[in-house]
Amino acid sequence: MGTGGYPATVENPSSGHETPGQDDDVEAVTALLGREPRCGFRVVVRDASGGPVVIENEPLLHDGTPMPTRYWLVGAAARSAVGRIESEGGVRRAEREVDPGELTRAHQLYSEQRDRLLPPDHHGPRPTGGVGGTRTGVKCLHAHYAWYLAGGPDPVGRWVADQLSRPTRESGGGPLRSAGEG
Repeated sequence: MGTGGYPATVENPSSGHETPGQDDDVEAVTALLGREPRCGFRVVVRDASGGPVVIENEPLLHDGTPMPTRYWLVGAAARSAVGRIESEGGVRRAEREVDPGELTRAHQLYSEQRDRLLPPDHHGPRPTGGVGGTRTGVKCLHAHYAWYLAGGPDPVGRWVADQLSRPTRESGGGPLRSAGEG
């Protein structure tokens, strides 16, 4: 169990059932990241085969360094699909198309929720910013989409989901599916 009280079992909020095997999750997430996770986490979204898609991180790394990214998109297919959107100018497009007031409120909520998870006796550096560690605008579509998939009211994540549902040449004309879809 991590310092923030993250359980040894993980729950997929969309299915409502717990999946034992934190050790299996650490192994799977290590493979997806290409390194060991540096803070406690739990899997909050899984793909159809049970693999991790989104993890929720503790607000501090094991060494006490702030971790601003609460929700992290780790699923390879989802990361790749969102990466294509980013590489085609998706960050700038999202900033133009998403309501700035709604985005500001999302950053504030994300920050407040993350800060509530800090240990009460923590007196060191604190994570700053909202989604992806930024205070304004859009920094990383992956971070926004991860929070959206985990159930967060993220307008950029919703925008990414809309982009993924549109037909593309790479998908043979059919829509890309979000990580949670079968």
